Amino acid sequence: MTLSTLKRNDLTRGPILKKLLVIAVPIMGTQFMQMSYNLTDMFWLGRVGPNAVAASGTAGMFMWLSMAFLMVGRMGAEIGVAQCFGSGDPSRASDFSVNAMRTGFALGLAYALILVAFREILVGFFNIQEPAVAEDTRTYLAVVAAAMPLNFVSASLTGSFNGSGNSRTPFIANAIGLITNIILDPICIYQLNLGVIGAAVATLVSQCVVFTVIIYAMKRSRNRPFETYAIWGKPDYTILRQIFRWTTPIMLESLLFTLMAMVTTRFVNGFGANAMAASRVGSQVESLSWLIGGGFGSALTAFMGQNCGAGRWSRIRSGFRISSWVMILYGTVITLVLLLLAGYFYDLFLPNEPFIRRMGTDYLSIIAICQIPQCLEAVAGGTLKGIGKTMPPSVISISTNVIRVILAYFLSITALGLNGIWVAVTITASARGLGMFLYYLLTRKTRPAEDLANG
Repeated sequence: MTLSTLKRNDLTRGPILKKLLVIAVPIMGTQFMQMSYNLTDMFWLGRVGPNAVAASGTAGMFMWLSMAFLMVGRMGAEIGVAQCFGSGDPSRASDFSVNAMRTGFALGLAYALILVAFREILVGFFNIQEPAVAEDTRTYLAVVAAAMPLNFVSASLTGSFNGSGNSRTPFIANAIGLITNIILDPICIYQLNLGVIGAAVATLVSQCVVFTVIIYAMKRSRNRPFETYAIWGKPDYTILRQIFRWTTPIMLESLLFTLMAMVTTRFVNGFGANAMAASRVGSQVESLSWLIGGGFGSALTAFMGQNCGAGRWSRIRSGFRISSWVMILYGTVITLVLLLLAGYFYDLFLPNEPFIRRMGTDYLSIIAICQIPQCLEAVAGGTLKGIGKTMPPSVISISTNVIRVILAYFLSITALGLNGIWVAVTITASARGLGMFLYYLLTRKTRPAEDLANG
């Protein structure tokens, strides 16, 4: 990395909001594009029918579950690289990056093999009422599993770029992948008449493209974080232990969150394929807050990590305060969007389905209540992870997610029915976000009041 690039990617100096936005906007753009993969699939599959949307939605739960294991490589690289760059040790940062990347590949390969070998049992868990939907779900999983190891490596390298302060390169890689997916979706779904399987093939090819671009960028790009990068090599067990110390709480949090969401989805499936289709569309629209908020949180992890490594605690406090106001404003906008445009989204993705439109409008109207707390969760969670405190946000998240399942079950068997599930999601998401934010505020005094000597 050249001297000018190092200076540009240094998050320990300069205007805080500007530095945050420089790294956050590409990350949020990357997150939005990952969401757009699903939105593109839904747009075309919605014209095949609700069953096609339900099948891809159910398979998507296992893609979501993969995020738990994917986070080991991504967050291990992001935290390690950020803190090492902040403390002025790029060689150590490179060691964290390559060990996180290799770990990501191993976990991705293992997860792919499990998806293929046990897809019959895994899909059976959801108790899908329509046999055709279950069969399409199993085939979808078998196709997308082929790209899983590559997807994990891409995520780990994305963490390395983000941690070094360069979030633009992963954005470009994902933009190329999204364009590929947009082009291939209608071709595979309609022209090749593959339906749901066509969406899976388009996703597979797109993820392979992203992998190719980001590997090339890590090895050849002028803005790469490291002058040299060893794909293969002997593992550093000291670094691996540190990576797992940081990421095990994050992995467990994401794993249990998704498992609890799967149980909740099973409750939704009990109301039929139409309910699942309404949930699928609604969750993607609602991800405008938690997915984009998560992107801002990832930027905060890099920002806080570099400043923690440099001992700049006053800058960490200021960054937290500024980020909180930015995300409160964003959460307010998303709340209004969900309340005012709910019906429009369902007309766009599932036209001529008035029954699903009514269910989905209820869903988005209820879930709108928790958008600001979810945005505050992204701020507090990103800050705590950046300074290496990954356990507290995980404990709060796991606790509220367990409560969610229990509450969803009991509310769904009341007169609220399907809406009872959405009410449970809203209550627990609000509790998780506010709890994490308050935890950070209450523990601020335990951290240094002044910048350390190396800052």
